[in-house]
Amino acid sequence: MKIGELAQRTGVSIRSLRYYEQKGLLAPTRHENGYRDYSVLAEDQVKTIQLYLGLGLTTEQIVSFLHCVLLNKEAFCTEVLPVYLTKLAEIDTQIKQMQAIKSNLEERIRSIKEESNQSISEVTR
Repeated sequence: MKIGELAQRTGVSIRSLRYYEQKGLLAPTRHENGYRDYSVLAEDQVKTIQLYLGLGLTTEQIVSFLHCVLLNKEAFCTEVLPVYLTKLAEIDTQIKQMQAIKSNLEERIRSIKEESNQSISEVTR
């Protein structure tokens, strides 16, 4: 199938499909005229790539185990669990950072409200 048809079937842009190819996630064959030809399995492959991108994984992480998960269940692919654990640790770190930022913003808001309330009460005296 041509790239436009694959894009239509998967809802992924042609530009993204070319990017996946560049990153080694897709490997279409080429006709003599240079046109890409995707197998019928490419649709499932793109949907699998989208699933992993939706989990926040990078294309580099996905390429490290994609071939395995396309042929087997995730549980049989030893490359997957370490990637998941690393990503989960990154998310935990980001959550802690965001919670610290949230606390700082809440404190600044309280401080501003208290200061503005004091200013208003001083003016109304």
